[in-house]
Amino acid sequence: MIVDPLVSMAFMTGLLGAGHCIGMCGGLVGALSLSEAGQRGGWLFHFLYNVGRVTTYTFIGAIVGWLGSALTYTDRFKMVTRSLLLGSDLFVILIGLGTAGLFTWFNISRLDFAGPMQAMTVLVKGLRRLPPALAALPLGLLFGFIPCGYLYAVAITAAQSADPFKGGLMLFVFGLGTAPSLFLFGGAAHWLSGKARTWLLRIAGIIVAGMGLINLIRHLRLMGWIL
Repeated sequence: MIVDPLVSMAFMTGLLGAGHCIGMCGGLVGALSLSEAGQRGGWLFHFLYNVGRVTTYTFIGAIVGWLGSALTYTDRFKMVTRSLLLGSDLFVILIGLGTAGLFTWFNISRLDFAGPMQAMTVLVKGLRRLPPALAALPLGLLFGFIPCGYLYAVAITAAQSADPFKGGLMLFVFGLGTAPSLFLFGGAAHWLSGKARTWLLRIAGIIVAGMGLINLIRHLRLMGWIL
C-alpha cells in the first residue's frame, strides 16, 4: 500500500515540532501530573494524557476532512472552493517558510493564542484534586483543542484531503509524532540545547511548507492549470 507523502510529513512535523508543544503546555502538564497530595503520576499519567490528546487530534482531523469533502462535492461553490484551496495552500507555504526562518513577521508562533490556554488552565485546576492517573485522560482530551500553529497547518492540509478517514489519519500520525517528546518532556528539555530546538522547529517549518507546496501542485493540476 502506497502511503500518501502528506501523512508521513504530518508525522515528521509533529516529531520535530514537539519542542513547540513542550514550550506551550509542558510545564502545566508537568504540574498537573502531581496531585495535591504530591503523588506522582509517572508514565501512566503521561501515557493516558497523550492517548487523550491524540484522540482529540484524530477527531479534529476527521471533522475537517468531512467538511472538506462537503465543499468539494458542492458544484454551486466550485469557484469558492478553488479559491479556498489555493489560498490555504499559499497560507501553509507562507507559515512554513516563516517558521523555517525565511522571515520573522509571520510564523507558527503567531498563530498561538494565550486566551484559550489561560481559560483551560482555570478549567483544569479541579483535576489536581484527583489522582493523576484519573485526571490524565480528560486532561489530554481537553488540551488537544489548545490552539497551536502546527496543528492549524496540519488541520488545513487534512481538510484538503476531502476525506474524513484521511483527515483523521493525518492528525492521528501528527499526534503520534508529538507524543515521544511530550511523554518524556522532562528529559527532552535537557537533551537538546535551545539552538538545537530552534533548528528542529525550522526543519518542521520547511516540512510544513512542503506540505503546502505538494497540495498546491495537486490542486493546480486538478484544475487543469498545470500539467
